Amino acid sequence: MNRFVYNAATIVTKYLLLPIYARITVVGLENLPMTGPLIIASNHLNDTDPGILCTRIRRPIVFMAKIELFRVPGLGQFLRAFGAFPVKRGEADLSALRNANLALEKGMAVCIFPEGTREGPAEQLAEAWPGAALIAQRANATILPVAIHGSGRLGLPKMFLHPYRKARITLTIGKPFVLAKPARLNAEAAQDGTREIMERIAALLPEGNRGYYGYVNSDANPAPSS
Repeated sequence: MNRFVYNAATIVTKYLLLPIYARITVVGLENLPMTGPLIIASNHLNDTDPGILCTRIRRPIVFMAKIELFRVPGLGQFLRAFGAFPVKRGEADLSALRNANLALEKGMAVCIFPEGTREGPAEQLAEAWPGAALIAQRANATILPVAIHGSGRLGLPKMFLHPYRKARITLTIGKPFVLAKPARLNAEAAQDGTREIMERIAALLPEGNRGYYGYVNSDANPAPSS
């Protein structure tokens, strides 16, 4: 991560870009651990989500992003300087797992979107891939569940066409937790861990946006931060 690039991009996004297109409310910020290795597990609505997270989470974040973005000239170099690393979706990407583990060993915060793709305007949780749970179980890392609601219509590039229609976005941060250490790190353990992660994210969303995890019924959402 190039801290100058990260800080500059975060400042521009927070103070110049997002205020034009969105009003953002943060709930549960007091749940954020400020030090130590951390996996931020969030739902994923569109390409603006990393910008929302890095401007509201008060510590640097390393993002796991789809490998296709790194093949775009200019964008790939920026993403690497920003601290992101590539992942091949839909398969066991050992290189991405190693990069995530290295970042956690350095005490960094790693953001993973377990769904592996964007939900889009419908804002319905999709069935998640096991990568986040597998990384967390191998590293015994703390997980911070995060739910983004209301950013579905901020898709690029159409968001630039209607700056006068600000999206009302809520970023809800749940309580950190650690997955129980399984007897064996296998597919079944990763599946169980994935279900727990996604159920915690679902519990932070309105019932109508829980999608695949709509069976979750919890009122244990954190209180708004001051």
